[in-house]
Amino acid sequence: MQSGTPSDTSPGAGTGSGTAPGTTTPGNAPTSAPPSPGWKTFTTSDGTLSFDYPAAWIIKDPAGEAPLGGEFVDVLNAAGKPMAALRTNIVTGSECGDQQPYVLIDSQPMQALAEPGVADQAVPRYVFEGRGDFTAAKASPPTIASYGITMMPEVTGPTSCPMFQLFLWPPSGALFGQVYDPATNTTPGDPGLPYLEKAKLYATTAEYQDVKKMITSLRPAGAAVSEPAK
Repeated sequence: MQSGTPSDTSPGAGTGSGTAPGTTTPGNAPTSAPPSPGWKTFTTSDGTLSFDYPAAWIIKDPAGEAPLGGEFVDVLNAAGKPMAALRTNIVTGSECGDQQPYVLIDSQPMQALAEPGVADQAVPRYVFEGRGDFTAAKASPPTIASYGITMMPEVTGPTSCPMFQLFLWPPSGALFGQVYDPATNTTPGDPGLPYLEKAKLYATTAEYQDVKKMITSLRPAGAAVSEPAK
């Protein structure tokens, strides 16, 4: 079920400034195709959050059925494959366990989600990031890539704590993203490439640009769509 009334929008496409070590130089975003032209806006059933999405994609919103309350929204592409999940009322908090080799594929600040009056809190960021064995053929702990929103400090070295893609949102926290899966996320290139190399290639696709544009459009309901960071 889709709650809220979709409306046509034409927000600007985000470009980002992420890096993919080994394939791009620092400060350069992955080469990408333009996103889809037709978009709509979805507002959660509690009236607190809105985001834009391609008109051909599908929103699944079983309002009131989340086991712990909060919002429980899935976004599927036109072929019915999951592109991202939005969840609220999630308990935040993390501990840094064993550090793993790290790659940042893409990143963009999301000022619209910053808590008003909290000067010492990091601004949420959209990230597409990976960890683990760069030669592994498939995702398996600890090798994983995921796109979503985080409040963790930017990683400055070759290793990182475990992935933590949550952001503060009343009454506790929220997430909007998905683990990268080559079987779901349409990826060009040699299917025999290592998993994290496929993730880097996915960042060059039009589908990925639509995913990123959708997630980075998340904002408090009624707020204007912000321009992408330069």
